[in-house]
Amino acid sequence: MERMNRRDFIGAVAGGGLTLNGFVPHASAAQSSKLKVGLIGCGSYGRNDARAAFKVGNVEMVALCDVDSQHLADTAAEVEKLQGARPRTFKHYEEMLATPGLQAVLIATPPHWHALPFLAAVERNLDIYCEKPLAYDIREAQAMVAAAQKKDIVVQIGFQRRQSPALRQARDYLQQGSLGRVVQVDAQIHYAAGLLDATPQDPPASLDWDLWCGPAPKIPYSPQVGHFAWRLEKTTGHGHLVDWGIHLIDATRWILGLTMPRSIQAMGGLCQYQDKITTPDTLTVQFDFDACPVVWRHRIWGAQEYTPEVSNGIFFYGEKGTLFVTDDHWVVISKDKNRLREEHKATADLGTAHMAEFLRAVRDRKPPGCPIQEGYRSTATVKLAMIAYDVGEKITWDEKSQQIVDNAKAAELLKRPYRAPWKHPYGV
Repeated sequence: MERMNRRDFIGAVAGGGLTLNGFVPHASAAQSSKLKVGLIGCGSYGRNDARAAFKVGNVEMVALCDVDSQHLADTAAEVEKLQGARPRTFKHYEEMLATPGLQAVLIATPPHWHALPFLAAVERNLDIYCEKPLAYDIREAQAMVAAAQKKDIVVQIGFQRRQSPALRQARDYLQQGSLGRVVQVDAQIHYAAGLLDATPQDPPASLDWDLWCGPAPKIPYSPQVGHFAWRLEKTTGHGHLVDWGIHLIDATRWILGLTMPRSIQAMGGLCQYQDKITTPDTLTVQFDFDACPVVWRHRIWGAQEYTPEVSNGIFFYGEKGTLFVTDDHWVVISKDKNRLREEHKATADLGTAHMAEFLRAVRDRKPPGCPIQEGYRSTATVKLAMIAYDVGEKITWDEKSQQIVDNAKAAELLKRPYRAPWKHPYGV
């Protein structure tokens, strides 16, 4: 496989002066060895990832794959405008991965369709950018980690908030001991979900619904379980914590240097959206890490209006005060009444920065900022929370053995049976 060295890459990318956490793309004559990339999943996030790759520059999108022919055609037309050449299009990822010259793949499908394309790409020694969560179930994720570790490939998982200057500055502040020991962390996202029609109906003519469901259970189609809205459906996205909250759980782990929790307990339910969605609209989870407890909360039916400035973010409660951080700013309130409240603003294009880090790692053959092991830990952490919620019990996790301890009912949920003819990759 053709590789480009670091000097050629930095000289080749075009970014119009964009600064991406220390990486400054700029134009150069070295445009002859563009990285040949394929995209699996041409929905909103797939298109966002493709746009980010083009912002970084020096890539050629040679192939696209989607089970919705309209998504495929729309994305192909946009890519053609961006690069001047139309990519090849495919319905089946196996065919796309056989595209001659393909070097890297972006996976942006719903999570129940992450494992199989990922493993097929690993087999072809392709570098991979995979959106979060890493997988639908924990055993899938373990199979993906094991396969990737056997290959000399670069894998970046889409936890873009690791690129946030605000989060990085807050991390430095905490690691310097400025807040003393962190005693507890609260992470939360409260918002009003925009629900769609949940009435079973025929899928759009362009969508192969059977293939879209794939290894997951085939449920009746409705707009509320289809494109984008699948996030709140238990059989695909598995809810708000797994879809959106996972970013803040990953950020908390990264900021404090945590691995995985020892125990997890969860409570909540459907308080407002009964019969409309299948995952909790109200949820509280306590993750007991070695360093301190981390508490997650969400309300997705609103009620964020009292304190909208903290409806999306993380509180770190320390011995010397409290730090709140969100995507673009962080605040420190000291216990010393003589010290003023400190507010810091820091913004960046997180998606482009994360893609730039991946592409730079591909060129340099070095690990990116969010390798697969990190993506696995954050994914497994929030999936354990949903297992605790489903069984209605506190569960204990043995990180060394990667097993739920002394709870057979919960342990069964580490792996979901696949729908035929697809076969679950764990233990194969």
